[in-house]
Amino acid sequence: MFELLLICPQPLVEQVSDALDALDALSVSVEDADAQTDAEQALFGEPGMLPPKDGWQRSRISALFPSNALALDARALLMAQDFFAGCEVLRIQDVPEQDWVRLTQAQFAPVDITPEFWIVPTWHEPPSQARIVIRLDPGMAFGTGTHPTTRMCLRWIAGHGKSGSAGLGRVLDYGCGSGILAIGAAKFGAVDIDAIDIDAAAIESTQLNASANQVMVKAGLPEAATGCYETVLANILATPLKVLAPLLWSRVAAPGALVLAGILERQQQELVDAYAPFCQLEVTDREDGWILMTARR
Repeated sequence: MFELLLICPQPLVEQVSDALDALDALSVSVEDADAQTDAEQALFGEPGMLPPKDGWQRSRISALFPSNALALDARALLMAQDFFAGCEVLRIQDVPEQDWVRLTQAQFAPVDITPEFWIVPTWHEPPSQARIVIRLDPGMAFGTGTHPTTRMCLRWIAGHGKSGSAGLGRVLDYGCGSGILAIGAAKFGAVDIDAIDIDAAAIESTQLNASANQVMVKAGLPEAATGCYETVLANILATPLKVLAPLLWSRVAAPGALVLAGILERQQQELVDAYAPFCQLEVTDREDGWILMTARR
């Protein structure tokens, strides 16, 4: 495999990337050409904020080709185009063959939620101290156990449910993603679990992951949720959580608990205000700038 490396000003990045794609590049990636220098620019803001810029002032474009001849042809054709003025060819270099599957898997190690509760990819053996394990591989839907919001929700589940009991009662996982929270609830004794999402890929991921973990979870679209639940979990983001306040609270049985995540510390008061007509939200966990908020009916 051979890599063609280019430097392009921001206005030309999209056009050059499209040209490389048309020239049969196997992949095209774009990164800040000034990364790790004093000229590095932040491109993405925090969740819910618009990015401050459409792109970096100078971008480093990497295109992979299956042969050196194709990379050379692509370079020649690009350099002949009028739109390529202002761009620079850095080099063409050989990329050694690697086991990309093994490299990807190496990024995902077992994650401890509590000393005895772990999230473990299928290619790892569970740690010796693990007593409750969710088997989960990275996929198309959010939720592998590595994000603080997911870990906080799972810690709450572990603290309020007991394996083999019905302490969590009937459970609703609203915005289920990979289904990790619904599966966690099942591991801690919940037996009537609805996991809902608007994304078909998330519903499919939840069904597959629940089956792989040998637990019963009903996954479907939002209209599949019926009645009230002793535990309502929603790990999404602050803005949809605010919009959904009346709906989520209406699903909480008495007695029951509402558990919300995907909230930055600076968004705490926004959520308190949004839910004030219905309940009193409190912060019950914090990690890396994120908070978990809960309320009881």
